[in-house]
Amino acid sequence: MPVSGHEAILPTMEVGVSKFQAQATQEARPKGRLRPAARNCFLVIALLVFLFLVFFFFNFQQVVVVGASMEPTFEDGQRILVCKALWLVGPVKKGDVVVIRFGAPGEYLVKRVAWVEGEGVDVSIPPPDQWDFFRQGRPYVVPSGQVYVLGDNLAASEDSRSFGPVPLKDVIGKVWGSE
Repeated sequence: MPVSGHEAILPTMEVGVSKFQAQATQEARPKGRLRPAARNCFLVIALLVFLFLVFFFFNFQQVVVVGASMEPTFEDGQRILVCKALWLVGPVKKGDVVVIRFGAPGEYLVKRVAWVEGEGVDVSIPPPDQWDFFRQGRPYVVPSGQVYVLGDNLAASEDSRSFGPVPLKDVIGKVWGSE
């Protein structure tokens, strides 16, 4: 059909359906599938949760207090969280509550650091009988790489007074929290 000056050829289009709606229905995806952006976001979150759990597993440990040696700070049966990553909480220092390896594998003691390497031990805290140098009035200085630990309840505590200073390699970590 010839086109006159006032007539124009218009593209044909279905009534009520725009060009964009028609394209969207052609690209419809199956139900139950995530969009790529949502899937990537989910994967990133899952990876972060996984990395946090791995970090937590290798750097923290839960320990149950047994006995009365740390009363009133910690009660018998109380759960405490120990940070094994000293790089995260700082080096062991005087006043820190630490968990140390003691005895068979899996056995630990919870004690407070009373003196660190190079410090003299206070002779007013009664030492065990086998520590003759205390009775002779000689000062005892904590050796390098070791700490002297005491329980908060001295009357019920087995601590450095009976087994001597503890090597830092036997310190599992610092108490970071409790229930």
